[in-house]
Amino acid sequence: MMASLLLNGVVRADDQPQSIVQMLDYIGVDYQKTVKDHIVINQAEYKEQVEFSKQIKLSVTNLPDFPEKDSVQGEANTLEALVNSKESGEEIAAKATAIKTAIINNFAIATSPKSTPDVRAAAALFQQNCFACHGAQGKGDGPLAITLQPKPADFHDRERQAQRSVFGLYNTISVGVKGTAMPSFKQLTDEQRWALAFYVSQFSVSDAERSQGQVLWNQGKGRNRFPDLRAVVMATPHDLSVQQNEDGVKVLAYLRANPVMVDNGKASPIQFSIEKLNESLANYRRGDAQSAYQVAVAAYLEGFELAEAGLGAIDPKLRATIEAGMYNYRNLIKKNAALQLVVTQHDKLQSLLVIADKRMQGTTISPGVGFASAMGILLREGLEAILILAAIIAFLTKTGRRDALPYIHAGWVGALLLGVATWFVASYVIDVSGASRELTEGVTALLAAAILLYVSFWLLNKLHVQHWKQFIESKIRGALNGRTLWLLAAVSFIAVYREVFETVLFYETLWAQVGAEGSQMVLFGIGVGALLLIMLAWVIFRLGVRLPLRLFFGVSSGMLYVLAIIFAGKGVAALQEAGKLPVDAVNFPRMDLLGIYPNMQGLVLQALLVALALGGITYTFWISRVSAKQ
Repeated sequence: MMASLLLNGVVRADDQPQSIVQMLDYIGVDYQKTVKDHIVINQAEYKEQVEFSKQIKLSVTNLPDFPEKDSVQGEANTLEALVNSKESGEEIAAKATAIKTAIINNFAIATSPKSTPDVRAAAALFQQNCFACHGAQGKGDGPLAITLQPKPADFHDRERQAQRSVFGLYNTISVGVKGTAMPSFKQLTDEQRWALAFYVSQFSVSDAERSQGQVLWNQGKGRNRFPDLRAVVMATPHDLSVQQNEDGVKVLAYLRANPVMVDNGKASPIQFSIEKLNESLANYRRGDAQSAYQVAVAAYLEGFELAEAGLGAIDPKLRATIEAGMYNYRNLIKKNAALQLVVTQHDKLQSLLVIADKRMQGTTISPGVGFASAMGILLREGLEAILILAAIIAFLTKTGRRDALPYIHAGWVGALLLGVATWFVASYVIDVSGASRELTEGVTALLAAAILLYVSFWLLNKLHVQHWKQFIESKIRGALNGRTLWLLAAVSFIAVYREVFETVLFYETLWAQVGAEGSQMVLFGIGVGALLLIMLAWVIFRLGVRLPLRLFFGVSSGMLYVLAIIFAGKGVAALQEAGKLPVDAVNFPRMDLLGIYPNMQGLVLQALLVALALGGITYTFWISRVSAKQ
């Protein structure tokens, strides 16, 4: 009877995909009680299943276009035919699950909580919202139950509940059952509905089973099967029993009562990207290009970017291909491209991300690769900062301004401490978005580029001072008193701060991939990388001190100018990743170390800076020749 009443209800367009998923849940669970060995054993219930399958077929037809619509429509037609021919419950359930998965993926239906549900608080919610129909113990015997047809569900029905996932319960709580006494509880927050679903899922399981599950979980059983909350909410006791995983059934019972014991609901970075790209495409289909773009930016910054270092150690080519694909996908949305072009790029990206996810799940980075990656990350992220610091310190030492060194040391030490503090706050206090990280990196990179340009031209300008020796002896102290000294200290601070936070994020991802066996090698790699950076700084310092002063000024000026060009390219790229600047791709080699990326905005800015440098050098030598003649 429930099915007939559901079909008579009116479903809002926004809820249509979720309502289809709900119907598929019901047919997957209830059909098995109506047919056995091609013989109908409950005619009334079977009639409802036939109506369900017909309604699912019609509802899929009425859905907005999506990439797999023709395939899903065919699956829905097949489902109706299987029900009409009284096929086995297992076959019907499998077909319903396949359709449900496609609907969830294409319409970005939430399949896991955003945060760990508060199951204890759900007890009060149940009494306030569910007691009247389902009763205090969830047995379907509330004060209003006698007046209702069909009767409210008995959550102690072990056979039926074994086939319900927490997600299925959440879906019913969210959408309701139209035409029955079961309303939608959209007035509750998403967190409250998830908490109720977890609470209701426990009624059919005994405390003894939960206790056994706790023992197994503490022994390490089920850790691979339930790595996060999504795995918990999508699993059913029936599926685990079919897989002859009775330990898994008990562990699931324990985790449903204690969801805090698994990961706090955050999917892996690549899984997060997959889900966000689906959400982005769904928004684009609805004509909301702005939201689609913002979600696509989040798919990269909050997801894939955090996995880049680990994937790069396994398959650098795949990493680069996905990163370029995400740029292309965002550009298509930004330009309001035809839906089919966006869909094609989306599907291509999803396929690559699935491959990347399998590679990363199936591959534990070896200790040797962990060592090389840890060392490479520190060298790559710290190289620019070391070049700047070594050049500044050598400059101050060579010009007799050791009294200024405390400013420089205070700059980089303060940046190091602030970077670590920023990481701590972002990890444990507030949620700093990927867009904020990239925005900070982009702004600091461009600020550093501007300061380096100033310092570089300041040094270059000194090359054409008419009385060079006199200038050095009498004016260098005065020239450094004031804003120049503070600018040098600012460069020291910015050069270090912009690298620290991102470096820590890379190491977090790498640490998770190497496992316990490779953790020592990661630490060893960090130590070796730090030692190499110190050696590099010493070499630059010693070479700088030994160079003739005028030559040192010229070399330092050139090096700082090159770093300014690199920072400018990286700053533009970071702002593009944060979605603050457009990206016009061009056919040009990508060189991360030099801050060169194949897009028009960054290359044009760097080309202008190169032209400015050439003009400055030309002017300097022209002034020098004129001065010499005089």
